[in-house]
Amino acid sequence: MPVGQLRLWWLLGLAGSLAGCASPGPPDDAPPALEIPAGWSSADAAGAGAAAVNDASLVAWWQRFDDPQLGLLVAAALRANTSILGAQAALQQAQALRDVAAAALWPTLGGTASAQRSKLEGAGAVNNFQLGVNANWTLDVFGALRDAVAAGDATVGASQASLGDAQVQIAAEVALDYILLRAAQARTAIAADNLASQEETLQITLWRQQAGLVTELEADQARAAVEQTRALLPPLQASSVLSQHALAVLAGRPPAAWPGLAALPAAGAAVPQARDGLVLAIPAQTLRQRADVRAAEYQVAAALSRVGQAQAQRWPSFAIGGSLGLGAATASALGQRGALLGSLLASVTLPVFDGGALRAQVRAQQAALAQAQQQYRAAVLAALQQVEDALAALQGDRLRLASLRLAADAATRAAALARQRYGSGLIDFQTVLDTQRTQFATQDGVASAGADVGSDQVRLFKALGGGWPPDMTAPTR
Repeated sequence: MPVGQLRLWWLLGLAGSLAGCASPGPPDDAPPALEIPAGWSSADAAGAGAAAVNDASLVAWWQRFDDPQLGLLVAAALRANTSILGAQAALQQAQALRDVAAAALWPTLGGTASAQRSKLEGAGAVNNFQLGVNANWTLDVFGALRDAVAAGDATVGASQASLGDAQVQIAAEVALDYILLRAAQARTAIAADNLASQEETLQITLWRQQAGLVTELEADQARAAVEQTRALLPPLQASSVLSQHALAVLAGRPPAAWPGLAALPAAGAAVPQARDGLVLAIPAQTLRQRADVRAAEYQVAAALSRVGQAQAQRWPSFAIGGSLGLGAATASALGQRGALLGSLLASVTLPVFDGGALRAQVRAQQAALAQAQQQYRAAVLAALQQVEDALAALQGDRLRLASLRLAADAATRAAALARQRYGSGLIDFQTVLDTQRTQFATQDGVASAGADVGSDQVRLFKALGGGWPPDMTAPTR
């Protein structure tokens, strides 16, 4: 047997023995274990049972506000927001790259056709026509290609979860801006009502001044109170306009050029708040609902597969190739006997010395895996904190709103009684001024506290993972 063939068979036998005794794969690592509490610490969540993860009231939580306009705004943003469209494009890219990795598992087949005419000095011209097909197949003995496909699958899962996280973020931003808009409109209406009341008091004061019952001091105090309240209207109106601009941009439209702004509610509409009765999921289920946590989990799976891929590249690679074709001096002779040409090749590539590059690549992928695990841990801790923060803020703002409502009712009655008595000359103007200021402050506080409660509810729905339909299939490792 020729020496070249002996060497080839020796290398094939060595590679086969290596494959039989050592078939490295990715280490059996998993996201770092975290101590997940059994329940939430807030009193509002104590004793709450586990809600269904795919509960429609959480997936489309904005419907719990019973505000059709809010639902239309969220739907418009989910269709056309630039961040969501970018996340969709990233998902399509991840799917295409996964398909590229999967295609490497299959043989490649190509076709060739050529025509050549050559002539030597002193001899006649020679023609050569060829038609053929060639094939090549890289055997995935040590799993490098399969690990690449697994990494692609995990990256697709991470991209899907990132798209869900973008939907969660945008829906929450729309709701928060909409609540700010409603709050600014409500506060504008309150300021306008109080301005009208103070203008009436100013008119009474001027009449009493003409009658010599009060001095110029009381008249100037009344004018100052009117102008102070009037000065609050422009910034409140500007806040409404800014919120409208933000809503337009979230819907992917230019500010002030979006037809949807014309359908927004007029000033005086109530600040929206969600219906009560939401049953909170336990922390472990909440983490499964969170799109950012799911994305981090898939990133760990992708990093783990890349470690296995880097390890497999340190071992021999095998390939089988061949070609089949026709060759003749004339095109008409391609179909004759003797024109058939064929070849078959088996090859093995064994890394012998690379200066430690392949080992360094393994270490690099292991470090990337450690980073992904810590990012997963950070996502879990942030999710738990956001839910606890939202519950605490919601509980505090609800108590504050209840007290402010009682104060506003009392202040309204006191202001009405003070104006009546002042008109009859039974009390001085300072008492009227104090009661009107208290009335305005408490009513404005009710509007602001109501907006805070609505915003806390939005942040709670966001923290619970609401706003996207999560699938419950765990990443494959």
